[in-house]
Amino acid sequence: MLWWGVASALLANVLYSTGFVLEKRALATLPALSTRRPARVVGHLLSSPLWLGGSLALAAGFAAQLAVYRALPLAAAQGIFVSGLVLLLLLSSVVLGERTSGRERQSIVAILIALVLVVASLQGEDARAIARTAPPATLLTIAVPSLAAGLLLYRAAERRARRRHRLPTAGVPYGVAVGLLYGVSSLAIKGVSGLLTTDDIAGAAAKLLRSPYPYLLLFTGATGLILSQTALQRCRASVIVPVCTTVTCVFTVACGTVAFGEPLPADPLRLALRLGGTAVAVTVLLALPRHEATAGPVHDTPAGPSADNPGPPPHDPTTAPRHDTPAGPGHGTLTTPPRPPANGVEP
Repeated sequence: MLWWGVASALLANVLYSTGFVLEKRALATLPALSTRRPARVVGHLLSSPLWLGGSLALAAGFAAQLAVYRALPLAAAQGIFVSGLVLLLLLSSVVLGERTSGRERQSIVAILIALVLVVASLQGEDARAIARTAPPATLLTIAVPSLAAGLLLYRAAERRARRRHRLPTAGVPYGVAVGLLYGVSSLAIKGVSGLLTTDDIAGAAAKLLRSPYPYLLLFTGATGLILSQTALQRCRASVIVPVCTTVTCVFTVACGTVAFGEPLPADPLRLALRLGGTAVAVTVLLALPRHEATAGPVHDTPAGPSADNPGPPPHDPTTAPRHDTPAGPGHGTLTTPPRPPANGVEP
């Protein structure tokens, strides 16, 4: 049962990484998205067949994640999910043409180490220790402040992005904010997986509707869609997704273990392996740069202008030639130098 959960987690990693890369590829061809116009964001997304393909891959990853939480403890599952960052970084480099820095390549090695540590901690795991549900009061006490913190952090990141003469952000604040939302979503997925059963479908559906899980999923799904796609269009997938995944992992392990009451391994060695894998995941987050190295584009799929990054100023007829009229006597202005002749010969 435990190794079936490991296989499901690895499958979820492939589906999630593929989905994010397809969505990022589609976002590069869409108009600039703005969180201030959520209906327009959804309309643009649904008009892209490539984006729909990526969302279907993410939905399949969600189904695999339900199977994971029925078979593995939260801490172990999240440690394996972090390993998907390796595939994501490779795909973003090959498919999207995004350049990864030396520090980001070092994070790949750290993630692989975290995966080995967490999987090794599963030896001798008791499946009966896997919790199914959490007390609603405890869950909401954790979820509501976390959602508020994520929304406030995202709003603050957008305000900072509007300031002039500022280095372009690499997307870390956006990734942390969305990671908090998806961390709450991960707890809700864990709760839904514990209530699913084939013995009494009607009874299971009634319990599910009386619980906070589906409503948390609806809120985090709708809000996370708008925020994550807007951030993914503006910043590199190789930064947004690893930061978001790492924050989701750490949040789910720390808060989910408390909410669901899942005990950590009693064996000192297995406990050290699991906690060590989580610590390595945090190190990955801290190692990622906060800003891009240069102010110019660094990859082949620029996100384009947005509500917070409107691009170059509008055309001013007093300082530039009108439309495509060539510069020169009677056509240009004194502030615009004439174009050099194409053949090197003056007219």
